[in-house]
Amino acid sequence: MPDEAPDSIPDAPKVDAPEADGTRARLDAAEQQLANYKLVVADYENARKRAARDAEAAKKYACESFARDLLAALDNLDRALGAAKAAGDTGPLAAGVSATADQFLATLRRHGVTRIECGPGTAFDTNLHQAVMEQPSPDFGPGQVVQVLQHGFLLHDRVLRPTSVIVATAPTA
Repeated sequence: MPDEAPDSIPDAPKVDAPEADGTRARLDAAEQQLANYKLVVADYENARKRAARDAEAAKKYACESFARDLLAALDNLDRALGAAKAAGDTGPLAAGVSATADQFLATLRRHGVTRIECGPGTAFDTNLHQAVMEQPSPDFGPGQVVQVLQHGFLLHDRVLRPTSVIVATAPTA
């Protein structure tokens, strides 16, 4: 039967057992070194990616404390506008304060700071709002904003300051 393969290869070198054990040990050691190398490479790549993310976040949020400090000045401009409106003052001083507040907001927007949109009737959101008090209200459903006390702001996707609000509760009978 010429098509049958022989059971053994006659020209195969004979390897004695001690030499085969040494080769196996070297192979096992090499495989362990390769596994360790792969772990080190993976750790390095993870550290590199984490450092890049951290650097990007540091750049993105670098002005956070400065922007937070400026919000007090913007609050004072808003209070001045509210007082002028309550007094019926529509003169040049009120117009100047309004223009200053608008320019202030535009400058903050250029640096990623935006006002959190909120008004009466808005659903209360614990991620964006801070409830200063609750008030029974026939006009708004429970959990809706009745009044905005202080505007909140975002720096990109991070809350710089939550909006301070009064939240409606069910009216008492």
